[in-house]
Amino acid sequence: MDNQAPSIKSTIITFGVILGSISVIFQLMLFFLDMHYKNDSTAGIVSLIIMVGVLLYSFISFKNQNQGFVSLSECLKTGLGVSLVSALIGIIYTQILVNFLDPDTMQKSLDLTIDTLRAENPEIPQEALDTTRSIQEKMSSPLIFSAVQIIFALFFGFIISLIGGLIVKKSRPE
Repeated sequence: MDNQAPSIKSTIITFGVILGSISVIFQLMLFFLDMHYKNDSTAGIVSLIIMVGVLLYSFISFKNQNQGFVSLSECLKTGLGVSLVSALIGIIYTQILVNFLDPDTMQKSLDLTIDTLRAENPEIPQEALDTTRSIQEKMSSPLIFSAVQIIFALFFGFIISLIGGLIVKKSRPE
């Protein structure tokens, strides 16, 4: 059992860096297309597909390193670890984005949200818009935003790992 721990750790680090790097490249592409603040659902789906692909590949890789056997708990550990490493890389990128590349990112996102609310609900009172803006400004602080990134990464990592682990698991014969 001790022989597998370094393998899990190396798999987590390797695939966490891979997922984080691919995610940063995708986010840079959105930045260069000036879509990084729009919270487009298509970009979210593409990000999720990337995450699913890398996590499944990490489970298969780990399984191949261990004579074709992998348990559900090993998939969960691997998936959550990869998701956490990737989220940490994503947080670093986000801080670089909002502090150096485009310091107006959060303001652009807030303005877009308010404009969208106004367009979808022309009768919305100004107090509701002010409340929405106030909540979003609080949620966009670096600490809260980073915590939310980690929580979402771990949540989706857990769901993907659970489903993917059930698909790829293969128990050792007793």
